[in-house]
Amino acid sequence: MILHIYTIIHTLISLAAIFTGIVVLFGMLAGNRLDCWTKWFLTTAVLTTVTGFFFPFHGFTPAIGLGIISLPFLALTIFARCSKHLAGAWRWIYAIGAVICLYFNLFVLVVQLFEKVPALHAMAPTQTESPFKLTQLVVLIVSTVLAIVAVIRFRPEPASAADGESPSI
Repeated sequence: MILHIYTIIHTLISLAAIFTGIVVLFGMLAGNRLDCWTKWFLTTAVLTTVTGFFFPFHGFTPAIGLGIISLPFLALTIFARCSKHLAGAWRWIYAIGAVICLYFNLFVLVVQLFEKVPALHAMAPTQTESPFKLTQLVVLIVSTVLAIVAVIRFRPEPASAADGESPSI
């Protein structure tokens, strides 16, 4: 029962990370900082990764591997945003890092959808079939293109108190 509740909480946090990440990405594409949304995206992305480590497991799993890979990207993205304030090269490091963090969550979403949705599971029961691979490839390509566009278009003005959003993140 507790594991079921924990799974629901983890899933809700993950969905919040995906939703806020998409909002932040569209903000970057428009050249906007969206400080408050960014705070929620990075917080929920970290929580998603960290809570993923507390599921019962035996041995090394792909989910643990992705969590381990995700943490340095999250740390670098947060560092670029909070400590370096998007100055110089840290602007594009942040933009790419944020999209990579969103991509990791989307990757897991696709895995979960193919595991849990009966129609998708029937098309790719072992997740080695073409529909699963093609879906993951599309998510990767779209994420890559959006990361490139975000790097080009995200040139925000420094945060100010007049913006009504917190300049801390």
